[in-house]
Amino acid sequence: MKKSPLQKARAAYKPKLPVVLTGAVKAVEGKPTESVADQAQIKALFPNTYGLPELRFEKNSTPAAGRPVNVGVILSGGQAPGGHNVISGLFDGIKRIHRDSRLFGFLMGPGGLVDHKYIELTAAIIDEYRNTGGFDIIGSGRTKLETKEQFDKGLEIIKELDIKAIVIIGGDDSNTNAAVLAEYYKAIGAGVQVIGCPKTIDGDLKNECIETSFGFDTATKVYSEVIGNIQRDCNSAKKYWHFIKLMGRSASHIALECALQVQPNVCIISEEIEAKDMTLQDVVNSIADTVAARASYGNNFGTVLIPEGLIEFIPAIKKLIAELNNVLAANAEATAGLSTDALEDFIKSHLSEANAATLASLPANVARQLMLDRDPHGNVQVSLIETEKLLSEMVAERLKVMAAEGNFNGKFSALHHFFGYEGRCADPSNFDADYCYALGFNAACLVNAGVTGYMSSIRNLTKPSVQWIAGGIPITMMMNIEHRNGADKPVIQKALVRLDGAPFLKFAAQRDDWAMNTCYIYPGPIQYFGPAEVCDQPSLTLRYEHQGK
Repeated sequence: MKKSPLQKARAAYKPKLPVVLTGAVKAVEGKPTESVADQAQIKALFPNTYGLPELRFEKNSTPAAGRPVNVGVILSGGQAPGGHNVISGLFDGIKRIHRDSRLFGFLMGPGGLVDHKYIELTAAIIDEYRNTGGFDIIGSGRTKLETKEQFDKGLEIIKELDIKAIVIIGGDDSNTNAAVLAEYYKAIGAGVQVIGCPKTIDGDLKNECIETSFGFDTATKVYSEVIGNIQRDCNSAKKYWHFIKLMGRSASHIALECALQVQPNVCIISEEIEAKDMTLQDVVNSIADTVAARASYGNNFGTVLIPEGLIEFIPAIKKLIAELNNVLAANAEATAGLSTDALEDFIKSHLSEANAATLASLPANVARQLMLDRDPHGNVQVSLIETEKLLSEMVAERLKVMAAEGNFNGKFSALHHFFGYEGRCADPSNFDADYCYALGFNAACLVNAGVTGYMSSIRNLTKPSVQWIAGGIPITMMMNIEHRNGADKPVIQKALVRLDGAPFLKFAAQRDDWAMNTCYIYPGPIQYFGPAEVCDQPSLTLRYEHQGK
């Protein structure tokens, strides 16, 4: 494999472990836990893995001799920077337990476990992927592990390879599947541990014990670099409004973090739109007012950041989507095989009057997207809805009305961008390289501790990495019941942007100034070599959340 000079230099980087993980450790139990909501229902669904205590690793002055352990690893869901370092840390961790330990990677996600497709990850393979972006070491996939047949089929290859534990690296849905798998294997006495690692660039898998998901830091820094470049061009040409859509289907953490880093003229936070019960037209009017206000000072340019999940947070559209999901789930047989036009007519005929009116108010292409396309988890594929173009077109129409009323005297020319895949496989920042390696190494410690149904947890992340706190939390602790595909299902509760949280309040205190004035920051590219204040800083979201703690 040919490597660039940066790749060669980056391969030599040695991730920094929390000091507690640099020697033998012992697991110290905390208090029993309970789920964040719906405790009785979650307990009934997970009788063998509910109520487990939090774990914290401490140095062990009397380490026991380790035995060889075989471990399987799965990359699940979308890519996130640092996944290779999680696997590297896991590999080094089980090798420290015993040099004859072996790591098997299941190919292309959970489907590899079910279909018995795997490779053994040797030192030679691992060394090629340290500190690199992507998931290409074994690939990833979105197969859901949810049926007894899948669990039993996976157990066949687990037994054949004498695997003691499966480590699933994924987001909230993937780790929900990990919890279900752990419960099943525990219930049948399979003797197989299941450990999760928190991955998603969206930043919505977090709580008091999981301070951030890996990949968020790198991805937001990549996006912020490109937004900063656009803002420099914007401030140079002084004639375009750039509408920039950013990843974040279920929460606006990416948009908020990027706004804090680059200080755009407008940043929409979906959670605020929902809290204020705003309509799509309300959002458009707000943007148009900013465009007109800047134009009054001769500034016919600006930047607008838009989270990709905005549509789902507008209350009227959210109600529409909920009914659409129920109609599709309840009539799966009746709608099977229908043509696109016939399916649309069927759906429209089964909607309530209010939701039918909301659907009719939307542009035809957006309405069709809401009705037809779903991902494997039953979610609307909002990334396919060109919200940035929809908003700019509606803003242009609004400005025409304002001009006729004498409330707009300027020019409006829009350009559009969607930043998503650019950030998912970037080489990890120093923070993510260290964090991911620690998560993987820590997962090996959880395997050695003999526990199952836990997620690898590294805390105290705004401190130097040597001071990070290592341990594990029961996955059931993060779960609640949600209505999906017409049924109530246990899932890990998504962490939304808190409107009373420090990151949002920091943003809200400054956005009026950013709107009227040109306060752009140009962060530049991720720096891997140099002083810690340039290279090792965590996200602003994480820093603001921890100020005063």
